[in-house]
Amino acid sequence: MSYINSLVTAKHFAVSSGHGLATQAGYDILESGGNAIDAGVAAGIALAVLHTDLCNFAGVAPIILRMADTGKITTIDGLGTWPRAATVGFFEKEFGGEIPDGILRTIVPAAPAAWITALKEFGTMRFADVAAMAIQCASDGFPVYDIFADFIKEKEEQYRRTPENARIYLPNGRPPKVAETFIQSDLAATLQYMVDEEAAAKGSREDGLNAAYDSFYKGDIAQKICAYHRENNGFLTLADMADYKVRLEEPLHINFMGADFYTCGAWCQGISLAQLLGMLEHASIDKLIPNSAEHIHIVTEIMKLVFADREQYVADPAFHDVPIKEMLDSGYLASRLKDVNLNKAQPNLPAAGDPLGALGVTTQKNGAAPDTLSTTVDDHSSPSTCADTTYVCAIDADGNMFSATPSDTSFDTDVIPGTGLCPSSRGSQSRGYADHINALAPGKRPRLTPNPALALKDGKPFMTFGTPGGDVQIQVMAQVVSNVLCYGMDIQGAIEAPRFSTYSFPSSFAPHTSYPGLLKLEQRIGHDIGDHLKSLGHKVEWWDDWTWLAGGVCAIVADTSDEGYLYAGADPRRAGLALGK
Repeated sequence: MSYINSLVTAKHFAVSSGHGLATQAGYDILESGGNAIDAGVAAGIALAVLHTDLCNFAGVAPIILRMADTGKITTIDGLGTWPRAATVGFFEKEFGGEIPDGILRTIVPAAPAAWITALKEFGTMRFADVAAMAIQCASDGFPVYDIFADFIKEKEEQYRRTPENARIYLPNGRPPKVAETFIQSDLAATLQYMVDEEAAAKGSREDGLNAAYDSFYKGDIAQKICAYHRENNGFLTLADMADYKVRLEEPLHINFMGADFYTCGAWCQGISLAQLLGMLEHASIDKLIPNSAEHIHIVTEIMKLVFADREQYVADPAFHDVPIKEMLDSGYLASRLKDVNLNKAQPNLPAAGDPLGALGVTTQKNGAAPDTLSTTVDDHSSPSTCADTTYVCAIDADGNMFSATPSDTSFDTDVIPGTGLCPSSRGSQSRGYADHINALAPGKRPRLTPNPALALKDGKPFMTFGTPGGDVQIQVMAQVVSNVLCYGMDIQGAIEAPRFSTYSFPSSFAPHTSYPGLLKLEQRIGHDIGDHLKSLGHKVEWWDDWTWLAGGVCAIVADTSDEGYLYAGADPRRAGLALGK
């Protein structure tokens, strides 16, 4: 793998995604006259083929976009809900509150609804147009690349859990090797079926998109998915599929260093990213030397505060009264900094703040850190790898903006025979016991880690950005944004700069383990700085110089001057690529 990518400079449009062929799919759509939404959807569907280990077409696909003609920013949750038959009592009784691997963690697949809704409401093209590259890559195959090969090899035992998973992901009875061709004939047929149903509608573009949508949620695809669940004691039913709709919502907003950042809602980590940026500005991190011991210590301690609030308050707003306005209040965010000790690391997750307090009181009345009774604490081993998720963004010549973080793995659940699909296993981010804010419930969304974002400056397009990486996502997104706005780096340099991450909080993924005080650093930061951080009480462990564990950021920055250039970057830590014209 090359550890340097070139900054892409473009005048008309740009696209960046987690795989070069997906980026090419988006580029081709823009070149043929499509807008940023068409391009983003094309790349997103292609990623479900090219990153089929990390991202499933039947998974999740949260989206945030801006339309140039209205200036309106909209989020599409792209996140499924728990089936009607799923209850927390079942998991408490049968699994002691754990949510096991397999189809029992399945929520309603949301990505197809998100992609087609984005096309119908904001795009210009048909499903057939945007799915063409994905179908080609699935039917003809694509060359296996190193991260793909490594991940499937690491998860080989899980892929052997069912014959269908093994048949697709362990061709020839073993993990695929680099440069071999990886083919997904069943997935190609599923996508082609949706294209054929669209064509058979013979009406308007909207009629065709509705037909493609129904083919997944009401037609043969839904029938196959639900039959498998019925035969294998799963929860998902045809009624769950047919009744599902994505939610179009207003974004959350925070100003950081003169730019207006917009995120998805409190059903994901978007609110946590906004909190983090707000606290970083109040801490004046632009006055610090980037990746110095002082900088890393202060940012890490602030991130712990953000995760404390996340564990206490952030859950599906349709089920919980999340104090969103108060959590993003400037006075509250500034008050949280009183809990940052400049000379000592917080050894555990600190207490959550009290955003509803009249003066922004920074501790709960009981002074307790959240979730202390329901989280496994591990003081010895390192966190398990979190590779799932990918990302795509696009900006077109008109100033339309698209940002999406599709996800869901194929190793922790079952492939539905004959479809190539692994319906969303995102139920792993819910809790299987009733006394937790993110306890599962029929119709409830798990709290999602993927959280695409975008930014404006002076009302003009400024930035689209996101990354895979689970709980690392908001940490590295904030570091890249800071590198651009606080330290004057171009976007490719900002992406390639060394990174760090805390794990001193309950993981979003089952079994939700916490690693008190653990701080991971890329080797390039330097062991002298690591030693200084150890002296402050951090439990320092080292990543490689360049590690995919630190995310895979893709981003586009727009020059808001009259020149209007677009600058696109992609992370060499993974398989990303940026292109522009």
